[in-house]
Amino acid sequence: MSAPALTTERLLLRRWRESDLAPFAELNADPEVMGHIRDPLSRAESDAFAARIEEHLENDDYGLWAVEVRATSAFVGFTGLALQTFEAPFNPSVEVGWRLAREAWGHGYATEAAHAALDFAFGVLELDEVVSITTASNVRSQAVMRRLGMTRDPADDFEQEHKPVGDPLRSAVLHRLSRQRWAARG
Repeated sequence: MSAPALTTERLLLRRWRESDLAPFAELNADPEVMGHIRDPLSRAESDAFAARIEEHLENDDYGLWAVEVRATSAFVGFTGLALQTFEAPFNPSVEVGWRLAREAWGHGYATEAAHAALDFAFGVLELDEVVSITTASNVRSQAVMRRLGMTRDPADDFEQEHKPVGDPLRSAVLHRLSRQRWAARG
């Protein structure tokens, strides 16, 4: 089964299109967008990443959907669910995550799209828990996590072993959300 499209009031979370590749490469090359993630990506790296994302959407029930603003049909990034299996006490887990173009920041799109992904995670996939991970310095993403009702226990914070010691992106924070808490959000 491939992942279905999800619709919100303002957004369409959908499969990827060829026309998404150029704007995706632009956002992946933006040092401000990538500042809390990793070094900016080349066009080839961005295209390869998009191909891997689309392959997951084709083969799995979920993945990282392309996010389109319904009123303009503009591609603004991705939001979705990803299986995490790297060595950590909380893994394997399913993570909700997002990456949006800078011009899409401040409009509530990340929260709105992640909300749709969480509805899918808990309502369709019937997951018991979803996590979200970011660097300790990424206060914008942590604010989205809190708006989604996710909670952080500093005891869950960890070092990203693939980052060198001293790298400011090495220190990561984990937020969690249970299906029970999601259902009770009122």
